Amino acid sequence: QPQLVESGGGLVQPGGSLKLSCAASGFSLDLYAIGWFRQAPGKEREGVSCISNRGVSTNYADSVKGRFTISRDNAKKMVYLQMNSLKPEDTAVYYCAASRYWYGSSCPVERVIAYWGSGTPVVVAS
Repeated sequence: QPQLVESGGGLVQPGGSLKLSCAASGFSLDLYAIGWFRQAPGKEREGVSCISNRGVSTNYADSVKGRFTISRDNAKKMVYLQMNSLKPEDTAVYYCAASRYWYGSSCPVERVIAYWGSGTPVVVAS
């Protein structure tokens, strides 16, 4: 069964860093673009970043550009999100998601996501 499992979330102070990991199993990760989404309390889920199937192209939401870095290791079936200079507004549950679609200049939208992880919470607070 295809599965995505996130890890690495937690409590961090403003200005701190976290690295989220997404472990894929049960499908050929190298055929899929991967996106990181987040959902803050009381808000809709939003796209944060995405990476093409071979890692050649990446996209970031304006709110995280310059602070977050997405990467992947297809041999290890892993995708990562390095988050630096964290702000309280980054507090959310973070999800990784897999899609066969890649639009180039924007991340895959939710309706074309094939697989979702169950999420890992990130709390940025002092």
